[in-house]
Amino acid sequence: MTIRLSLASVALGLLLGLLGASAKISNSAALRGVGGFYTSVVRGVPETLWVLMAYYGTTSIMNWLGSHFGNPYLTLSPFAAGTIALALCFGAYATEVFRGALLSIPPGQREAGLALGMSRLRIFWRITMPQLWRVALPGLGNLYLILLKDTALVSLISLEEIMRKAQVGANATKEPFTFYFMAALIYLGLTVIIMAALHWFEHRANRGYARTEL
Repeated sequence: MTIRLSLASVALGLLLGLLGASAKISNSAALRGVGGFYTSVVRGVPETLWVLMAYYGTTSIMNWLGSHFGNPYLTLSPFAAGTIALALCFGAYATEVFRGALLSIPPGQREAGLALGMSRLRIFWRITMPQLWRVALPGLGNLYLILLKDTALVSLISLEEIMRKAQVGANATKEPFTFYFMAALIYLGLTVIIMAALHWFEHRANRGYARTEL
């Protein structure tokens, strides 16, 4: 459940981050304002509050909508609410990572693509995205490790992930240290595996780029 939640959140968060970065470097003042508002508000509120607001706030909205369609008990699952909350937080930080990566790409490459008759979408996928991925990957990897640990916050809305299981076990056996220590080992093991995977992705993304030895 922890892995599923983190992967679902990072998938949605990457999309939000890319949209936010595109808005912040846009020529439109309105879009820049929206991007700045999104990152400022989300990063200014603790992740715990976003999880609680996403769950209880959407529950109230879903109940209100359901009452108009004959189902007053319509609710959003803890998994969906947790995914939305964590994706919002991940996307706000990923926006700045993507923004820095986009600004590092020389604008002349995009202009060259337009001169060759390439569409904007094709320029993005063939020219911008490979370089964007290479530059942003280290920062996104660090954000994903933080996101993985933040999944523990979803135990507040009773989602059965690692932390929730540890709480139940600790309360049932009156041995909190044993269960929380095991939870810590599980998180540590997942972190080691993910760091190894990120190292492989970074190595693959940097193929063809010569390293400068100091």
